[in-house]
Amino acid sequence: MTSPVLFETHSTGNGKQFAVATLNEEKTLNSLSIEMVDLLSAQLLQWQDDEQIVAVMLQAAGEKAFCAGGDVQKLHGSAVENPGGPCEYAENFFEREYALDYLIHTYKKPMICWGHGIVMGGGLGLMAGCRHRVVTERTRMAMPEITIGLFPDVGGSWFLNRAPGRTGLYLGLTAGSMNATDCLFVGYGDFFIEHSSKAAVVAQLLALEWTANSDTDSGAIDALLASVSAAADAAKPAANIEPHFDIIQQLTDYDNLSDIVEAIKGYETDDKWLNKGAAALAHGSALSACNIYQALKQAESMTLAEVFQFELMLATNIIRHPEFAEGVRALLIDKDQQPRWLFDTVNDVPASLLEQMITPPWDKNPLAHL
Repeated sequence: MTSPVLFETHSTGNGKQFAVATLNEEKTLNSLSIEMVDLLSAQLLQWQDDEQIVAVMLQAAGEKAFCAGGDVQKLHGSAVENPGGPCEYAENFFEREYALDYLIHTYKKPMICWGHGIVMGGGLGLMAGCRHRVVTERTRMAMPEITIGLFPDVGGSWFLNRAPGRTGLYLGLTAGSMNATDCLFVGYGDFFIEHSSKAAVVAQLLALEWTANSDTDSGAIDALLASVSAAADAAKPAANIEPHFDIIQQLTDYDNLSDIVEAIKGYETDDKWLNKGAAALAHGSALSACNIYQALKQAESMTLAEVFQFELMLATNIIRHPEFAEGVRALLIDKDQQPRWLFDTVNDVPASLLEQMITPPWDKNPLAHL
């Protein structure tokens, strides 16, 4: 049976080793399972301690997706198996997934991510922490958790807060879809390279004069990828976010979530991208919108480790609440696209429930060691 993650190493021109990890669940758009998370974590730790390994490249099998997120159907099964929790599989998955994401953010060797195709949810969680992130003509990135009653986790409370202005809040509330040009603007991609150039880029990477000094080698990787990217500039897709930046700022320039939601939903325009975002917000979970808003507010002053600890607490409380199971049922199980959310508007969500969502469900956070 083929492994869901493939690992290989290639000899460089000067005798070092260049490592490659390939997500290999093409039929499920490389959605992450606990097994995949565990395989990646163990191998990345081993490569980090191997003096022969100078860099790691993270990629995926197939043409459709780098990674479409976590395996939400398995998470749904865990949630409905024991309503109110503990939801053993889901909670273990989140704990291990976030620990892997943190490892990538803090990795001691250069990590390159080839983000071709769909990069959503947990896929962006993997990509966000890599030092050198490549986007292509078919990259389609989003954090669409509001559509299933969740929130942008996997470090989303960290990286959404670091997008220009309030674009992160807007993208979280509207499940906004980003192409490669958008990814470069918000800071979730570093280089635009056409996917057809991938084999040539890998060959050039192997030919670099690797020093095993992380900073020096990262500089060489940047120079190489920047050179290839410059030649591909004309193939970049038309931007969605930067031309709408001022409008996004205007629509989110309120002191409370209710006014922001009403501004986004009520903005009249013929623009397809803005209208699609407004529709996603209108159709999404009001509880999710509240959790997204409070998560970004809470995380503003947190360290990266604190963000992952906070997100594990929030994700655990959400998975034990019926809103998530209903969202997944409507979108992915019954596929009726008619979720019966518990609250019609963000004003209907009780403050006591939001407080409960950010109250630790255990004595000690399982990620306290980060």
